[in-house]
Order: sequence, then C-alpha cells, then structure tokens
Amino acid sequence: MAKRDYYEVLGVNRDASDDEIKKVYRKLAMKFHPDRNPDNPKAEEQFKEAKEAYEILSDKQKRSAYDQFGHAGVDPAAAGMGGAGMGGFADAFSDIFGDIFGGRGGGGRSNVYRGADLRYNLEVSLENAARGTETRIRIPTMAECETCHGSGAKKGSEPKTCPTCGGHGQVRMQQGFFSIQQTCPKCHGTGRYIADPCGTCHGAGRVKQHKTLSVKIPAGIDEGDRIRLSGEGEPGVNGGPAGDLYVQVHLKPHAVFQRDHDDLHCEMPVSFTTAALGGEIEIPTLDGVAKLKVPAETQTGKVFRLRGKGIKGVRSIGHGDLLCHVVVETPVSLTERQKELLREFEDISRGNSAKHNPKAQSWMDKVKDFFGS
Repeated sequence: MAKRDYYEVLGVNRDASDDEIKKVYRKLAMKFHPDRNPDNPKAEEQFKEAKEAYEILSDKQKRSAYDQFGHAGVDPAAAGMGGAGMGGFADAFSDIFGDIFGGRGGGGRSNVYRGADLRYNLEVSLENAARGTETRIRIPTMAECETCHGSGAKKGSEPKTCPTCGGHGQVRMQQGFFSIQQTCPKCHGTGRYIADPCGTCHGAGRVKQHKTLSVKIPAGIDEGDRIRLSGEGEPGVNGGPAGDLYVQVHLKPHAVFQRDHDDLHCEMPVSFTTAALGGEIEIPTLDGVAKLKVPAETQTGKVFRLRGKGIKGVRSIGHGDLLCHVVVETPVSLTERQKELLREFEDISRGNSAKHNPKAQSWMDKVKDFFGS
C-alpha cells in the first residue's frame, strides 16, 4: 500500500512552520494514542502514521530531503544510491500517488510519471464564502535546476548508463522455470544513475521554489469544499503530466453568525423590558440590517426565522434562512432607583406568581411532588 504524503497525514501546508507542525502532531497523538483507543485498531495505525510524518518533518535535514525527493529521500534503502537522481524523485511520488500516475515506457528514459497532487488549506471569511471572491495564494513547487538544467549531474559531467540494467530500466531474474522482469534496483527504472550529483539540487534535477496562483472562490462555498486547479500540482517526470492542486476551504470563525449548510444562526440578546412588553429590534444580516418585531412575553430560547436571509450554497436553488435565538438579558449595574422599582415589582407579582411566572410555578410544583412522594 502506497504511503500517504506526510503533509497530508498531519493536515498542514507544505510551507508550515515547525511550531505549527508540532502543534498539529500533538493533537493527533492525543486523539489516536493506543491507550485512549483500546478498542480501535485503526487508531494505532493512524498514531504510527502521524508519528512517522512528524519525525521526518520536524527534522530540518530529513524534511529538506523529503521536499526534494519525497519518500525516497528519507527511505534508508534509497539513501545509499550514490545520488538520488531522477529515479529517486520519481519513485517518491510513485509511493504517494502510485494509483494515478501515467503509464511507463519499455525502459530507460521512456519512463513517464505523473506529478503528485498537492493540497492547500485556505481560510475564507464567511462574507467572502457567501458572496464569492478571488484571492491569490503562494505555494511551494519544484522547478528545473538552473545549475544542471535538470540533468541532476554536476556541471561538466553527465548521468551515466546504469551498469546493472544496461540502460533499459528493467532487469530479469530467473527463479526456477520462471523469468521475472522487474524495475532495476540501482537506477529505479530510469536507465541512468548520477555518479557526481549537482551541488544545487543534490541530483534531483529540480529545486524548491514558490509560485503565486489566482484562485476564484465561488459564491456559497462551504467548509471542507475543494477547488481543483488542474495542472498546478507537482511537475511530471520525464515529460509526464503535472498533478493537480486542490485548494481546501476552511471558514474563519465569525463574530456574529454560525453557518449550518445554507442556514445562519445567531444569538439575539433582548432586554428584560423588551422581552416582557414587546418591541422592535434591529438584526444584522449579510445584506444589511433587518427589523424584527418581538412579541410581548418572549422567553429565552425562542427562535425567530428570517426567510431567505441565509446563504445560497454552490449547489442550492435558493437562499437558506437566518435563525435568531433569543437570549433575555438580565439587567446589570442597577441604580438604587432601579433596584427599588424591581423590588416593588416583585412585591406586586408575589401574590399571583402562577399567573406571571407559570414556568417557575410549574417547576416548584414538580419539586414539591418529588419530595412529597
């Protein structure tokens, strides 16, 4: 089974800081630790996978090798090849995305590999997600090494024909009556090896750079949705097609609203007197301010629905609703006169509490029944 990309395992961007990687790993380690998931064998696998990814990405040298060569750059079996070369670079992406690579030729330099798909986590405000926008992102990528012009060999030298496979990229092994053809273990199917690697790219033929891309955010996009940028992933090898870049959207927390698919929710603080006597208050929406009539005797927990004041999702026909949850606010910082009036109100109401406070009276009756039974 092909290994997953270490950045994908931890759920971070390829340019994530050391502190960000450490923070994310600690959360995953706590979540999937075997001691906390004794009945979940998959949790142990996820714990080991996250631990392996962290051990590589938290080490500067190992991370640099992984960024250049993928899994082959940190695989002990591949580390002793005397220069990673293009074969190591291709095999790294084959480990991660082996099921979506392009086809291979008969051997030697005809081996073609599709570039790896990449993921970029993009935070979007609720307003921009609702209305749509266009933004620019800066991502790491691999470009042809200008020092060796992509050959991977030191200036003045060239990649040599692999002595093991004679440049075919494949070797035959005889097992009894059967002859098995497999990828050459020395050149990893390229038919060449680099005896004197380039000092700039260390034999990869490519170096890490950054590029800026424009991303169109469609109106109504939601948490977890992905935008595919075709051909903006890792470049292919030996003329293979480039992979794709998937921009995964994450909504920033909003000060007022919480999104639930196409609907929006918000808490609506209502004063003590407005809740008791009724009145009209202003409610914020994504389109501006709306007025809402609050009927007399409104209680905490009452929900008012404003039709069509939510979000029109990417695949939705119409807009969702805005649901306002009433929270009756108890007055604070009262003056002596205000306290006096409230005590007077309490004295007047005490004689007929069942009429003025039915919920409280009902609750007290249940308490009496409980202790009396």
